[in-house]
Amino acid sequence: MREDWIEVELGRFCDFIGGGTPSKKNQSYWGGDIPWTSIKDLKGKFLYSSTDTISEDGLTNSASNIAEINDIILATRINPGRPIIAKIKTAINQDLKIVKPKISINSQYLYYAFLNAEKKIVKASSGTTVLGIRLDNLKGVSIPLPPLPEQRAIVSKIELLFAELDHGITSLKKAQEQLKVYRQAVLKEAFEGKITQSWREKQSNLPSAEELLEQIKTERQKHYEQQVADWEKAVKEWEAAGNEGRKPKRVSKPKAITEKNTIITTNESKIPQGWLWSNFCNVTYKIGDIDHKMPKVSQNGLPYLSTGNLKKDGTIDFTNSKTISRKDFEELSRKIKPQKGDILFPRYGTIGRNILIDFDKEFLVSYSCAIVKNITKLMNERFVYYYSISPLAHKEIKRYTVETTQANIGIASIEKFLFPLCSKYEQTQIVEAIESRLSICDRLEKDIEQSLKKAEALRQSILKQAFEGELLSEEELKTCRQAADWEPAEELLKRIQMEKTPSTKKNKTKAKAKP
Repeated sequence: MREDWIEVELGRFCDFIGGGTPSKKNQSYWGGDIPWTSIKDLKGKFLYSSTDTISEDGLTNSASNIAEINDIILATRINPGRPIIAKIKTAINQDLKIVKPKISINSQYLYYAFLNAEKKIVKASSGTTVLGIRLDNLKGVSIPLPPLPEQRAIVSKIELLFAELDHGITSLKKAQEQLKVYRQAVLKEAFEGKITQSWREKQSNLPSAEELLEQIKTERQKHYEQQVADWEKAVKEWEAAGNEGRKPKRVSKPKAITEKNTIITTNESKIPQGWLWSNFCNVTYKIGDIDHKMPKVSQNGLPYLSTGNLKKDGTIDFTNSKTISRKDFEELSRKIKPQKGDILFPRYGTIGRNILIDFDKEFLVSYSCAIVKNITKLMNERFVYYYSISPLAHKEIKRYTVETTQANIGIASIEKFLFPLCSKYEQTQIVEAIESRLSICDRLEKDIEQSLKKAEALRQSILKQAFEGELLSEEELKTCRQAADWEPAEELLKRIQMEKTPSTKKNKTKAKAKP
């Protein structure tokens, strides 16, 4: 820190005015002309509007107060230390404070000072459910205070550097969005047969999708017959154990094969000669979910996942999963259980955030997810997976999703999804073509993520330099010292008692004033 700066506690030169919430029971207090700011409105540098509004009566009959234009509003609960500069006159709630400096200080300098001190404020906070900082602790947080001309120069330099940084970040985020569009374009072309068109033209005697569908029908029937045989064996073992006349607990006869129209005529996008349209259920062993019974938590048991454990990046978070007993696991998994080669298909909330299971592990997933049992000996499971996250599948999801409090889609609807079937040889070529293109996307996205992290680190570095007195050059400092209002920061503090101190009482005058 520079010699003509001082490190000073906030309580020495700032007053903090609190807020409050009018009674929700009195409807006349709400929906008035006065903006009412809460923690959810603290986004960005400037506050131009609030989600909620209150009336004059609501303001008068509550602990809320009015922040003036260019006042800094500071969060003291939930996200303690988050600042914003008011560009409207607004009432505030109890999670916020209006910052009222007792001395002349550049409001934007103070904003950036709070931004730089946010981690320090969080560290001084406490709370288990909700984090918050006590007023005494907030007043004890210190920030560096330079002369006024330097404050202005620092703000100008920060904003210049941040503008350049933001421009770069905007370009990076635009590139991210373009990669998302490209990914979907790759998948769209893949399931229209365009991505393998040149490969297909070079082939001779390529098996048709109709031939493959017949093989799948035979395999599905054999699989069903084996399930029935296993069920009959289980019943005999149950009866042999002295349970004759009673049904085995949670063991029911397998349902007959679900089969829609195996070959479909549709107005959907054209597909190549040799392909055909079918239903999703016709190219899988089964699409189903586990028993809807909710098992009890059992420490050190087997993982029982929900949609919350399925991450955006296509991986599964087992560390935070619920665990259940071996007994519950065995009972629930008799209906269906996820295995390597299957697809997890969330059907509530985050519908279509699908994951291909490419590992061996015992676990269950709640009925909030469908399980797609792939016929891996005849179908390329990655082909089926990429289909399930393609624009074609998204279109089917949109067609069948029920929009209620929480969007959901039924098993029977997933079974009816249109599926473009081609030979397994071509499936393999399609998967290779998709993954070749998407691997490039993965590398680019990784580079972008690293660049965004570096940009955020640079932002923090700029703030650190600014408040350690290292951001301005000697030439810029020389110009500051020539300003008419330049004086050591210590002189600012000496005038605290000489200047009029803003009242910390109710600040409710002219509440209806608009921006």
